Amino acid sequence: MSLNPLVETLFRLAAQDEDAVSVSDKNDRGTMVYTVNVAPGDVGRVIGKDGRVVQCIRNVVSAVGAKGGSRTVVKVAARD
Repeated sequence: MSLNPLVETLFRLAAQDEDAVSVSDKNDRGTMVYTVNVAPGDVGRVIGKDGRVVQCIRNVVSAVGAKGGSRTVVKVAARD
């Protein structure tokens, strides 16, 4: 079960440059790792103060993944 559309939608809502958001996923020993690339100016915005925004997104993705029976990890990277 791929959560790419969910992860991309959540990060597009948090980012100012929505078109720069892209999500890639890979399966690493049974854990789905979602790497989100955002514009360099949006990194602070999607992480939020004290990491609150990205933690909320991780909680939602983790809950949906757990309901589907998979573990998830969300990582944020700046697009070069």
